[in-house]
Amino acid sequence: MRRVAVLGSGSWGTAFAGVLADAGGDQVQVVVHGRRPALAQAINRDHVNAEYLPGRVLPGSVRATTDAEDALTGADLVVLAVPSQTLRDNLTGWAPLLPAHGPVVSLMKGIENGTGLRMSEVVTQVGGVDPERVAVLSGPNLAREIADRQPAASVIASASHDTADVVAAAVATPYFRPYTETDVVGTELGGAMKNVVALAVGLAEGLGYGDNTKASIITRGLAETARLGAALGADPATLMGLAGVGDLIATCMSPLSRNHRFGVSLGRGMTPEEALVATGQTAEGVRTCRSVVELAGRHGVDVPISAGITAVLEEGVDPRELADALMSRARKHERQ
Repeated sequence: MRRVAVLGSGSWGTAFAGVLADAGGDQVQVVVHGRRPALAQAINRDHVNAEYLPGRVLPGSVRATTDAEDALTGADLVVLAVPSQTLRDNLTGWAPLLPAHGPVVSLMKGIENGTGLRMSEVVTQVGGVDPERVAVLSGPNLAREIADRQPAASVIASASHDTADVVAAAVATPYFRPYTETDVVGTELGGAMKNVVALAVGLAEGLGYGDNTKASIITRGLAETARLGAALGADPATLMGLAGVGDLIATCMSPLSRNHRFGVSLGRGMTPEEALVATGQTAEGVRTCRSVVELAGRHGVDVPISAGITAVLEEGVDPRELADALMSRARKHERQ
């Protein structure tokens, strides 16, 4: 029997544990690691993560534990599903427990504060995992819809074709279709930057602006992502696919998106602290926006939407001032 460890018991980690269990059937055991005993006990007793995915019943082959060693011992595949800015600290403790073989999959969508590293780079650096074993998964995958087994597709990117294929085989179900890719940079960048753009789209909605405004922000946000992607060596085609445009649309337009909801709260006049409480869960774009701006600065790339959102969150700039500033920028060719 194959054994899979999912480190992280939030909404996406829990939903993905269900995907893994559905894909493997009676040939897989999925062990979810979380910090809180009460949550783990509830999953084992009721097969439901009531805090993050209430009412969604997990397959019987999923169990939970608060013991990382218990989760990782004998794992053929490891999935990392913690908030991106906590990965380094978590991996520092988990690294000695990681299996020596088998894929390590990142579900995280962020760029590390301070270092500007993508999540796969943190896994390699801190976890001591060979890049050929690392895969990243990204796409239009809102956790609640996945938990409801609604049809969705995603991209699994790895430097190794074999690693990507192994992971794809482990997650393919009638409702979850994986595609493989070797462009790790583009896949991760699209997943990280869409969260920042979703904050801006939500903010516009909170201010009362309509679909023309939101579509304009999405499109220009994609342009920012493409510019930075080109500087980092991403394949432009990746950003036109599921990990780019697909994820961008879902995250920017759905009320299920935490980043979208956070932005709406900002636009309605809440402080970032109040918006965090209203959202109830981590909105990755809130901390990633600073990393995007710094990374773009190192490469001489203009990212006005990301910079504007950072100013609203960190400098207290009024959201309406941001809208005015973006609209009054110097005119230029659309492809610049």
